[in-house]
Amino acid sequence: MKRNITALTICLFLCAQAFAATADKPNILYILCDDLGYGDVKCLGNERSKIMTPHLDRLAAGGMIFTEAHSSSSVCTPTRYGIMTGRYNWRTRLQSGVLLGYGSPLIDKDRLTVPALLKSHGYATACMGKWHLGMEIDQKNPNALIGEGPTTRGFDSYFGISASLDMPPYAFIENNRFTEAPTATKKFGRAGAAAPGFEAVDVLPTLTRKAVEFIGQRAKADKPFFLYLPLPSPHTPIVPTKEWQGKSGLNAYGDYVMETDSSVGQIMEALDKAGIAENSLIIFTSDNGCSPEAKFGELESKGHFPSELRRGTKADIWDGGHRVPFIARWPGRVKAGSRTDQITCLTDLMATCAEIVGVKLPDSAGEDSVSILPVLLGTAKAPVREAVVHHSIRGNFAIRQGPWKLDLCKGSGGWSKGGSTGEPAQLYDMSKEVGERVNEYHAHPEIVAKLTKLLEKYVVDGRSTPGPSLMNDVPVNLLKK
Repeated sequence: MKRNITALTICLFLCAQAFAATADKPNILYILCDDLGYGDVKCLGNERSKIMTPHLDRLAAGGMIFTEAHSSSSVCTPTRYGIMTGRYNWRTRLQSGVLLGYGSPLIDKDRLTVPALLKSHGYATACMGKWHLGMEIDQKNPNALIGEGPTTRGFDSYFGISASLDMPPYAFIENNRFTEAPTATKKFGRAGAAAPGFEAVDVLPTLTRKAVEFIGQRAKADKPFFLYLPLPSPHTPIVPTKEWQGKSGLNAYGDYVMETDSSVGQIMEALDKAGIAENSLIIFTSDNGCSPEAKFGELESKGHFPSELRRGTKADIWDGGHRVPFIARWPGRVKAGSRTDQITCLTDLMATCAEIVGVKLPDSAGEDSVSILPVLLGTAKAPVREAVVHHSIRGNFAIRQGPWKLDLCKGSGGWSKGGSTGEPAQLYDMSKEVGERVNEYHAHPEIVAKLTKLLEKYVVDGRSTPGPSLMNDVPVNLLKK
């Protein structure tokens, strides 16, 4: 029997599990870049990375690198849904594309989120950055209170922008109102309502400063915190500040990546200064692969490859669309300088946080989330994930299990051109060839059948983890044209 999530289920769970904070619970900082490629981080891309990222390199030296981390989608809104809920986006109404700045909330108000889970376990919860999951904004009255948003989805406080930096409204939001009403018109990619004093170039420095201030304030408190920091960079508009312009020697994108690295460095410094770095878990990642707006041809001509060895870019079903940087540091718990090839998905934050605080998730939450805590602690003896499902901007599916990846489309499923060899789908052995160019679809019909059956099961069951069957919000069609 399939079940629907209910507000009562979540309420009873939170009430039953709430207890006072204890000193052994780590602060959790989740830093999410926007459109940063795996090959853009020096310590990940090896000789193929020409951008200097000293702070991220230092973070990795003190923690663990995941070489096979994947976003649940190759574009931003759906990935952010998965991070916050532990559920694949394609179970919702969002079957392709992304929301805009005035989109209605994608996360149902009755659904358990990561901040709500941690809040029930004594955490102070804050979000600072790009939300992009929908807010109830009155376009006709910019001075009105904002309805549904981050502070109604588990966060105690919020400061940031409603969506991408190229989507109006161009204005900072604090909790449930604009800090300055968007009464002017500006264009940062798209033209639209903007606060008169808002400039895109100021957003990354402002969010960094706010995060540093928050860390300093929380260090004096008697309970741990969860800080979700979804940065607007290096997404378009690519706007490095004057201080960083020309620093990479590549182009403006390279400069913006370096400024993003500097922001992470300031966060790390704030933890050190506050004396709380030792009891803080930092996770650094990106919502999808690098965008073509970075000018791949220009970068590659200078020896820099944003997708490293993988094929494709943001929006694609190929690995360049969803294989992302992922670094985790937790001093004393995660072995410094370690590396893992365990496959993980960004939906795994929910189950990981649940295991950290010692709680079992209700059956109606985190349907596609698997705890990576055993991987972080070095106790995992086998793959923690059975498989991971990928989703492109056009709604095309892929499934990866072990070395095998089945792409249920003829080409990229996204923005990259070409790639079709005539077969109805693509099957790749990623242990032999990560570039997804040797299609073995006809050579291994048994693998195609096995992966197709598993994906169909995930859809029918309404979940990919053990538990009772649940309902998807809408019918799910695995085969897109």
